[in-house]
Amino acid sequence: MRKIYFLFSFLLMFTVGVSAQDRHYSTTDKEAIKYFALANQSLDDHLYDDAIAQLEQAVKSDNKFVEAHAQLADVLRMRHIYKPAIEHFLKVIALDPEYNRSVYLKIGDCEINVAMYEPALHHLEKYLTYPNITAQNQAHAQKLIADCTFSIQSITHPVAFTPINMGAEINTAADEYLPVATADESTLIFTRKINNNEDFYKSAKLNDKWQNAVYLSDVINTPAYNEGAQSISQDGKYLFFTGCNRPDGLGRCDIYIAQKKGSDWARPFSLSPPINTSGWEAQPSISADGRTLYFVSNRKGGYGGYDIWKSTLTDKGWGEPENMGPQINTSYDEQSPFIHPDDHTFYFCSSGWPGLGGRDLFVSRLGKDDKWQKPENLGYPINSNGDENGLTLTANGSYAFFSSNNLKGYGGFDIYTFELPANLRPNIVTYVKGIVTDKKTKAPLEAAVEIIDLQKNISVYQDYSAESTGEFLATLSAGKNYGLNISKEGYLFYSDNFSLIGLKDKKAFNISVMLSPIEVGNKVILKNIFFDTNQFALKDESKAELQKLIEFLQLNPTVKIEVSGFTDNVGNNQANVTLSEKRANSVYQYLSANGIAATRLVYKGYGEAQPIAPNTSDENRALNRRTEFMIIAK
Repeated sequence: MRKIYFLFSFLLMFTVGVSAQDRHYSTTDKEAIKYFALANQSLDDHLYDDAIAQLEQAVKSDNKFVEAHAQLADVLRMRHIYKPAIEHFLKVIALDPEYNRSVYLKIGDCEINVAMYEPALHHLEKYLTYPNITAQNQAHAQKLIADCTFSIQSITHPVAFTPINMGAEINTAADEYLPVATADESTLIFTRKINNNEDFYKSAKLNDKWQNAVYLSDVINTPAYNEGAQSISQDGKYLFFTGCNRPDGLGRCDIYIAQKKGSDWARPFSLSPPINTSGWEAQPSISADGRTLYFVSNRKGGYGGYDIWKSTLTDKGWGEPENMGPQINTSYDEQSPFIHPDDHTFYFCSSGWPGLGGRDLFVSRLGKDDKWQKPENLGYPINSNGDENGLTLTANGSYAFFSSNNLKGYGGFDIYTFELPANLRPNIVTYVKGIVTDKKTKAPLEAAVEIIDLQKNISVYQDYSAESTGEFLATLSAGKNYGLNISKEGYLFYSDNFSLIGLKDKKAFNISVMLSPIEVGNKVILKNIFFDTNQFALKDESKAELQKLIEFLQLNPTVKIEVSGFTDNVGNNQANVTLSEKRANSVYQYLSANGIAATRLVYKGYGEAQPIAPNTSDENRALNRRTEFMIIAK
């Protein structure tokens, strides 16, 4: 939108310049008029540098030549040479304050671009005093006034900002930008531009230090096309990125996805409609659960310029994209979306919301009504009068990555990191990282991994551990209880529980999971079966785990099991045996009521017998209060 406005105003300026040849000028100097005419011809031929030189000659011949000053200021503004443009606009105002009201709008725009907010505010308010201003220009002037007001206030209340160059391991004399990291911060992927070709590079973190970046992959990078604007899944297994002008694309730029296979990547493929269209789709950001894709597009149905859209993955593929609405998008440009792994904090850049000029960085949070709240500018000096974009965060939310060519670095755009002020951070997020192996052979296993929000009984993560390594990684947001289930045909499933209610630190969960084959005597502790104290009625949070047990028994129709209940050693032993038996019976009854033949089930309560930890602490006693099942026939 901003580019369209500049083009419109330049064409208007050029039209006025040409018609000025047929009227009386503010000068009679023939030399000045000659250069002015030559400049108009150069503008006709799009020779802007020649026009600037000729207009400079015109005002040199007569420094009171108002039309030449105005024309020169306009061309300089169009070329983003703002400070000289301001000088010539000021000359116009000094010579003839009522020469043309548009001068006040144009000088205000220039002044914002060089952080001269107070004089810009004065000139823009002057512009709005004129009658019969078009609705478009009035709206634009009011938008610029909002920028000035915000900027003046923001500069007097700066936020903490200490950017740190990421060093020669990442940055070179070429341009480096758009960095993204995996949740465990073990891998950083970014774009490097060499000889106008954009490719992906990666760096691994070892002993808390980033290593020398290397070429990502010949499978993804190409010599003929540009690859950039990427988003990596939290476990580092899926890379969404932008590819432009590729033969398999639908438009000028499209979104592609590649899956990691061993130490390399599978060949990327273009996302089909409705995500990619004949328009422009780019800058993807994938949610932590892999089910929502945010991206930028100029497709029909937006609010103007480039908008941010989202698509949700369904059983039939990616759903019809939805515009993120006026809470995020404006009639200007919104770009560089980044959804944090908490799925409630959204960062992006915009030239439409009040800022310090150009594109600023903003954060919006998902409210209790499941609607995105009014964006908050990240503040000065994180934002400046220039363009800021491409902000991403670590999963723990403490640090941000960005690129800049305004700081002293290694050349061009460099990648920096900085500690994000506390009020701008997302919700606390941690992750669970594990390795799945065969308990007997110790070989890595490709197994189904699912994490469930136990309160809502909904899946928040579904994927497979890596075939070659058995590894998986999933992020977890604070404030919830999660159940983890890992399963593979021919094996008993694995159950675990992560309570993040009241979580204050960001310590990760690192687990080693050994799946046992389905053999008589092998057991599974059902860590997501819950009862109130001294009660035996199943709590609702148990349903997800019970459903997993039902599915296991359905997949293995010859298996018979014993449901076993256990308590700690607090209280009377006989009472504990009775309670544990009633709890085991509750599970037995639930399975029977949900299609599992009673002939395949027995139940027994063991009370405080067979503890798996010494009953010497609250934590250990909680471990001993458990429900298990054991294979008794197969």
